[in-house]
Amino acid sequence: MYPGRHFVRALLRRKRIDVSSDTNLNRCLTTFDLTALGIGSTLGLGIYVLAGEVASRTSGPAVTISFFIAAVASIFAGLCYAEFGARVPKAGSAYIYSYVTVGEFMAFVIGWNLVLEYVIGTASVARGYSHYINSLVDGSIQSFMRQHMPMDVPGLSSYPDFLALGITITLTLMLTVGVKESTRFNSIFTGINLLVVIFVVIAGSFHIDWHNWNITQSELDNYTISINSTEVDVGTGGFFPFGFSGMMSGAATCFYGFIGFDVIASTGEEAKNPQKSIPISIVLSLLFVFLAYFGVSGVQTLMMPYYLQTETITKGAPLPYVFEHVGWPLAKWIISVGALTGLSTSLLGAMFPLPRVLYSMATDGVIFRFLAKINKRTKTPIVATIISGVFAGGMATVFDVKELADMMSIGTLLAYTLVAISVLILRFSLEPDHVDLDLENNTEFQPLGGGEEIERTKSSNPKDVSLEYVFKQILYNRNKLEEPNSLSSQVATSLIVAITFLLILLVTVLVWFETNLLNLEPFPLSIVSLIFIMICNAIFSLESQPRSLKKVSFEVPLVPYVPVLSMFVNFYLMFKLSYTTWIRFAVWMFFGLAIYFTYGIWNSNERRRDSKTPGSAYRIEQD
Repeated sequence: MYPGRHFVRALLRRKRIDVSSDTNLNRCLTTFDLTALGIGSTLGLGIYVLAGEVASRTSGPAVTISFFIAAVASIFAGLCYAEFGARVPKAGSAYIYSYVTVGEFMAFVIGWNLVLEYVIGTASVARGYSHYINSLVDGSIQSFMRQHMPMDVPGLSSYPDFLALGITITLTLMLTVGVKESTRFNSIFTGINLLVVIFVVIAGSFHIDWHNWNITQSELDNYTISINSTEVDVGTGGFFPFGFSGMMSGAATCFYGFIGFDVIASTGEEAKNPQKSIPISIVLSLLFVFLAYFGVSGVQTLMMPYYLQTETITKGAPLPYVFEHVGWPLAKWIISVGALTGLSTSLLGAMFPLPRVLYSMATDGVIFRFLAKINKRTKTPIVATIISGVFAGGMATVFDVKELADMMSIGTLLAYTLVAISVLILRFSLEPDHVDLDLENNTEFQPLGGGEEIERTKSSNPKDVSLEYVFKQILYNRNKLEEPNSLSSQVATSLIVAITFLLILLVTVLVWFETNLLNLEPFPLSIVSLIFIMICNAIFSLESQPRSLKKVSFEVPLVPYVPVLSMFVNFYLMFKLSYTTWIRFAVWMFFGLAIYFTYGIWNSNERRRDSKTPGSAYRIEQD
């Protein structure tokens, strides 16, 4: 068993990688392929559903601003992913990023949650695909299955959805053929989806009515909408019918419409030039997705009053019925083509990164190594792909994954948060070659900036040398260091930890008091103000610390502000999830931690590397 100190070290050991080393996967993806993959995985059925749903229930015409706010928040996370894609061009996405910077245990937690995210995402999209096809044939598939194979088990689907299973297995077989073939399919379908979006914006522009953005209260006084015998609030009219809080609530919902770009980060070992392609592709994909959402939501709310779109949600995607409202029912079938292609690319985007995360974790030895087996001909992680497909297909067949959809958000938001924290750690941390340790004399030389050095030995008294120095370092780098040393790294790490806990405390207070500062009582408002001042002070101190001089092809601008803003948004959205979601998350984590502490902690490559004796042969095993 690990002694206490060694146990903690085992949890915090970091992965050492050689960026220049070759990969067993096939490097064949261009910047165009990665951008199409990011757009395809993000711009799915949501483009035809999300705008109408948010407009009718929470934002009204201000849904356009909701999408803008959500896009900015997504870009914060996207920029952090882009920098890590340039720094650590390896398969595994946020898992590998956190392994390099934060440590093995947190990397496993993130990787395990990414597996959950992608499995549920694949199952959810497969069910959505099946339901959409069923709606095109007037529900005949669903009626037949409910009549002949009903399932009356609580928490499960009302019938086994074999169509969803068939769709998932078909995609699994496609992914085993080869990554280039899969991305070619994705690029074609993404192109069709974008053409349909352009058609919607252009065709809808001929039927807009600017009055729909300025509906008066009198027009709504005698208008009521009921869904399932429950009356629905239609707001007060105007551009902000549900007020500022409604627009912000809509932005929180719209944020999930941008989830999916992180699939690009999982292609680090399959991109031809990952250091440049991954950052460019992430930024471009988020830009295209925002323009699509902004254009569709703007046209949709100008063609049909926002409150009328509430009734269309129960019929399926609201967008086709908006065109029926203006007398163009033919557009329904054109939009259906776009919806099916969008679902196809979303399904590929949900499943594509799953075997690559499993492959990366298995290669590192933190989960079972047989999952890292590569097909020699196609150069794809075939075992991980097949197991992923069977697992996701089984869930899509028997589970009502709508109840589990929020669990997918936890994995995504945790990954976003850890990547933002990792960017801060790497930016302000000491590079390994900055410390020269003389083991024989037990003397450590640490650069202090300006050519000065401090020497510490067992016989020296640290208080005599470092107390004033430490104090000045904490106070906004009064020592004027130009690059990190051991002390500045420790100060920066402490500040990052403090900022993280203060952000969690701030979000907790805001959520507890309805997240609206305008409605807070004076006492809670003073608490919020105090926490905010402490956060600002910690951020200013962190900003003043010396930074790594290592240059990469892409760096997050305005550090530490952009990563901190990304963390705040992620914490806020996580706190908006239901307690039942956190309970399910805890159950999933129980099984994951059981695997890690009985297998991964003992079999990881980093443990083997740490425990090897000098001069012994060492090799990372490949199954």
